[in-house]
Amino acid sequence: MLYARINATIKNMKTFNLHIQSATQYVYADNVISFVGEDSTGSFGILANHERMMTAMDYGLARYQLQDDGWIYLGLPGGILYFANNHLYLSTRHFLQDKDYQRISKGLLEQLLKEEEALRELKDSLAHLEQEMFRRLWQIGHLTTKTV
Repeated sequence: MLYARINATIKNMKTFNLHIQSATQYVYADNVISFVGEDSTGSFGILANHERMMTAMDYGLARYQLQDDGWIYLGLPGGILYFANNHLYLSTRHFLQDKDYQRISKGLLEQLLKEEEALRELKDSLAHLEQEMFRRLWQIGHLTTKTV
C-alpha cells in the first residue's frame, strides 16, 4: 500500500526537460522529476520550477529520475550545468549513462584509468621532446664555439 502511494505521488510531481550534450552525443529526456549532482560546494538537487542557476560540475557521478522510471546515472568528467525555464542543460566533454549503478561506476573508473594513461604518455613524449631539443641546442652551441 505504501509503495502504491509513493508511485502515485511520483506520477503527480511536476517535471522538467533535460538536455545532455557532448562533442559526439546528445540525450534529451522529458518528464524528469529530479536531478542530483555535485559541484565544488558539494552535492545539490534540482526539482521542477527551480530558479535559474549555473554551476561547474565536478568529475564523478550524477543522476536523474524520470517520472515513469527509476534513477539513471551519469558518469562525467565535469561539465557546465545551466537550468532555466524548466530546462536543464548539461554540457560536458563526454559522458556515460546507465541505469545500473555498479556498471556505470566501473565504466567511470575504466575511463579515468584510460585518461591517466594517455596523460602519462603525453608527459613522456613531452619530456623526450624537451631532451632532444636541449641536445640539439647543445650541438648547435658546441659547433658555433668551434668555428669562432
